[in-house]
Amino acid sequence: MEAILNFINQTGFALIAQNWRILVMILISLFLAYLAIVKKFEPLLLLPIAFGMLLTNLPGAEMYHEILYAGGHPQWSLFGGAPITQEVIDAFRADPAVSESVLAFAEANIGKTISAGLLDILYLGVKLGIYPCLIFLGVGAMTDFGPLIANPKSLLLGAAAQLGIFLTYIGSRLSGLFTEAQASSIGIIGGADGPTAIFVTSKLAPELLGPIAVAAYSYMALVPVIQPPIMKLLTTKKERRIVMKQLRPVSRTEKIIFPFVVTIFVAMLVPSAAPLVGCLMLGNIFKETGVVERLNKTAQNELMNIVTIFLGVTVGATATAATFLSVKTIAIMLMGVVAFSFGTAGGVLLAKFMNLFLKEKINPLIGSAGVSAVPMAARVSQMVGQKENPSNFLLMHAMGPNVAGVIGSAIAAGTLIALFG
Repeated sequence: MEAILNFINQTGFALIAQNWRILVMILISLFLAYLAIVKKFEPLLLLPIAFGMLLTNLPGAEMYHEILYAGGHPQWSLFGGAPITQEVIDAFRADPAVSESVLAFAEANIGKTISAGLLDILYLGVKLGIYPCLIFLGVGAMTDFGPLIANPKSLLLGAAAQLGIFLTYIGSRLSGLFTEAQASSIGIIGGADGPTAIFVTSKLAPELLGPIAVAAYSYMALVPVIQPPIMKLLTTKKERRIVMKQLRPVSRTEKIIFPFVVTIFVAMLVPSAAPLVGCLMLGNIFKETGVVERLNKTAQNELMNIVTIFLGVTVGATATAATFLSVKTIAIMLMGVVAFSFGTAGGVLLAKFMNLFLKEKINPLIGSAGVSAVPMAARVSQMVGQKENPSNFLLMHAMGPNVAGVIGSAIAAGTLIALFG
């Protein structure tokens, strides 16, 4: 009977009974999986994130240990099998970045060793900045910068859409809930670029990685819902009906030179943005040169798919009950909406301002595509424009600000890392 009772007490059912928060997290993970499967909200990443969240919160599974990343960086000695000593606990106490839950776990397990789980090992790719950069490599291999090269003014619209990042940073700091590094990570949600949000957060505020990743990808999926009301509110019917001339053809030489020029310029201007922009442009070079078709296909397909799985599952694994169920998580979700809204508004308002000085007017709707949700934001610009004028085709014009937004969000990420990293 004693053996049976010991077995029962070690089951996940008994552990859930001891901590109701675990059950809440399991239900949240199932809800996110529902949104991915049934509602098709960014399923390629939201589904792995949901399942990673489920795995990390299954009691007793021991697949992810927060203590191995205490303070925001890998604890290599614990990875190597060293026991938790009093010296380790004292170092945790002296580090303000170490959470209370990690400190409590260390004190309760002094003298014990931690066996790294599957997700602990895979999470190194996030923490070391590998997965987001590889995602950018695949994005670059699938991106056509032709519309941006044909209409360089659209680069300004992509830059203006990053307004949401910096306004949200200010709002997060004024709330008093977040540090400078945490506010930077929340603000990057406004770029509507999931890999960039993960890259910045893993560097600056890894304790918030779960909530920020969920917010970023949830709002990216809601682009067709969030953006149209803002676009209509800030434009007149006449502005939405503006017809733009067809873009000029862009030569192959221009497309090949462009990624080299951007890489050199951005790396010199914001060196900390070089990993993201460099990988983005390398993928684009694979595509545009036409001499490495095998590498181009691998970057677009096999590599992109494998990294997406690892990235999603491990990011979801950081959403433990201790970190996710808090007032800060609610605040992050609210600030994420603010970031996204201001990003959309920034591009639209700059297009309206530019029209004051341009002979050939810009349809302000394409400014909303400056957020880097490629190509969904550009399609929303096309959809809203065609409702006002069925003969208007804005998609290719909107792709200019859209791909500019990818570059802009990477530069903004590098700037925040340089300032607060």
